[in-house]
Amino acid sequence: MGRCAKIIPAVLVLILVVIGILLLVVPARDLEMPPQHMYGIILDAGSSHTSVYIYKWPADKQNGTGIVTQHSECQAKGGGISSYAGAHGAAAESLKDCLDQAVKVIPKSRHRQTPLHLGATAGMRLLKKVNATESDRVLKEVENKLRSYPFMFKEAAILSGQQEGAYGWVTVNYLLENFVKYGFVGRWLNPGRQTIGALDLGGASTQITFETLEKVENDKNSMNLTLYGRTYRLYTQSFLCYGQDQFLKKLLAHLITTQGIKTHIYHPCYPKHFNTSIKLGKDVFDSPCTKDNRPLQFSREMSVTLVGTGDYQGCLDNVKKIFFFNNCSYSKCSFNGVFQPTVKGSFMAFSAFYFFHRYVKTLANMPITSPSQMEVAIQLTCNMTISEMTKKTNQPEKYIKNVCAVSNFIKVLLTEGYHFDNFSFPSISFEKTAGGASVGWALGYILILSNMVPAESPGVIKSLPYGPWFGILFLFLILLVIALGYLLMVYRSTTNEGVV
Repeated sequence: MGRCAKIIPAVLVLILVVIGILLLVVPARDLEMPPQHMYGIILDAGSSHTSVYIYKWPADKQNGTGIVTQHSECQAKGGGISSYAGAHGAAAESLKDCLDQAVKVIPKSRHRQTPLHLGATAGMRLLKKVNATESDRVLKEVENKLRSYPFMFKEAAILSGQQEGAYGWVTVNYLLENFVKYGFVGRWLNPGRQTIGALDLGGASTQITFETLEKVENDKNSMNLTLYGRTYRLYTQSFLCYGQDQFLKKLLAHLITTQGIKTHIYHPCYPKHFNTSIKLGKDVFDSPCTKDNRPLQFSREMSVTLVGTGDYQGCLDNVKKIFFFNNCSYSKCSFNGVFQPTVKGSFMAFSAFYFFHRYVKTLANMPITSPSQMEVAIQLTCNMTISEMTKKTNQPEKYIKNVCAVSNFIKVLLTEGYHFDNFSFPSISFEKTAGGASVGWALGYILILSNMVPAESPGVIKSLPYGPWFGILFLFLILLVIALGYLLMVYRSTTNEGVV
């Protein structure tokens, strides 16, 4: 027994050494594991509502920029955060449900690495102009709410109009695969395509952005962006107070000051015989966009009845008064003295542009691919009654009553403002989504943000070729048989000794 006790440990050690040497010398392959995903959350705090977008991209990225897809979307309850001015706690509370949803859909292991950003647009830009203290309070309240969640809070800030326009341009071109495309060889490639311009129309502002080779005479309109290893030189301009909601208030202010403050005001852009009541304060003159038309003395609570006349030409003439085309100090301008190079190439028009195009195309039952077709379609639309319009579009009066006014506004904006003509107008496509994702500034921002999130190396595992792996397995089986045989031999030897 003493002799066996000495031999067995030595044999076991010898076996382990042999196995260890074999494992070290057998060649192994490095296999890349699919990269994990990074996540990002963008809150688009617009003038009328807040949208919460969750994006994801492979952690290894492509030339420094993430290949981003939209993971999910949530619409916050209530109005935009600017609408909660004076209502302490309400702006933050309106975001709770969507933020709680983000906690559930993003893997817990990625929470601390997920950047969280809120960008406020024209609604907060207007509030900043009229009441900077309240604007700062709303932003701070929202920031405190965002910091209470387990994400990597970045900032809650008011975007400049130029940023909003540029990020919208990034979104459009990314979704159309003008920056990067998955090739047939199984790799992400630069497709070598021309970028297209972006036209955005929100509630309080409108933006135009496109790549240009012309000299941008106003530095405020120039922006350089680097994506997927290439730098793009952009012209971008945002017109505050020229979103559709604020334009409609400016038009009302113009009609009221022109006709005088009285109980009935004739509205040439409303359908004939359509009447509605408004308050002079909250519906017209409380906005900073109408301050130039604000009467010295008026009652904010006074009700005024707007009487529709369905007058296409009268509507168009009054809409043109909202623009100024004569005060240009540059070689060329769009309107209101703002420099703009010549529009070239293709454009995508989204947000309210899309809905205008859909409504007018449906109402007039004709294509709109030229300025002349647009003019005919708008004339047909402006001559319709409110019942005809609601029946054809299946939309409520509150949306349809303004189709004639907004259509004429867009006609003037595109043709006389941005100078789209018979040659360039057909290059505009009116879209709501592209590539299955919402079109707006949020996706463009997360692409820029992904440049600043460090890439992660793909996971690597060691993999044995099948032949050596089977050989080692066979060796282990032989050793197992030997060990069992040895134990059986020792057992029999011990048994025999006991019998003797």
